[in-house]
Amino acid sequence: MKQVTARVLECRSLYRDTFVLWLEAPEIARRARPGQFVMLRCGEGYDPLLPRALSIYRVRDGDGGPELGLLLEVVGRGTDWLSRRVAGDTVALFGPLGHGFTVRSASTNLLLVGGGIGVAPLVWLADEEVARGRSITLLLGARSAAYLYPALLLPPEVELVTATDDGSAGHHGFVTQLLPRFAPWSDQIFACGPAPMFQAMTAPLRAVQYRKSCQVLLEQRMACGTGICYSCAVETRRHGMKLICKDGPRFELRDVYA
Repeated sequence: MKQVTARVLECRSLYRDTFVLWLEAPEIARRARPGQFVMLRCGEGYDPLLPRALSIYRVRDGDGGPELGLLLEVVGRGTDWLSRRVAGDTVALFGPLGHGFTVRSASTNLLLVGGGIGVAPLVWLADEEVARGRSITLLLGARSAAYLYPALLLPPEVELVTATDDGSAGHHGFVTQLLPRFAPWSDQIFACGPAPMFQAMTAPLRAVQYRKSCQVLLEQRMACGTGICYSCAVETRRHGMKLICKDGPRFELRDVYA
């Protein structure tokens, strides 16, 4: 883990209430892996007091080394402050934190499942695994078409299938309803989104008797990100109480949701 004060390279709107923040933080970017996260301070002083946890969205090459990209949805004071940063500003952060995704060497077909802002770490995973020659299908759900991640920003090799609650784009309904169609094709599943989405994934996967690895990144408000405060504890079936920040955020779906 590295704590740095990073220079903002750019912050721009991508779609409804969602921004991409690029930071000059090579010390963190070069050590990060898809599925890991960072903790950012969201103000000049101590208000807000606690940092915010954000999944790493992408890493790109820069003149000063690898640059760190974060996808953020404005939902409160902290993320609003981050969305108003401009080039030359600085942001304090530390990371990379947690355990990221693990892709098995024998896996060829990867199914990614994202809900809302949960698409962030899946984009970087898609970037990495397309470059390795794997086949990627991304199932992406959102409230409406306005909240869907733009398809043009994905690698062209990725098959994107969308679902919206209001039917304004793609499948009319929840993204988990698409699993029976795509899960049997996949060698592994990787998912990130809200807890209700993970709970809803269990029944369709059980229906198609999916017994392969299904890794999920659990989302949780965190006070420290390092395992000190115990605010992100989760009960697992096989290993008892674990901390999302330290032991996760990657878990096997069946170990957390029956």
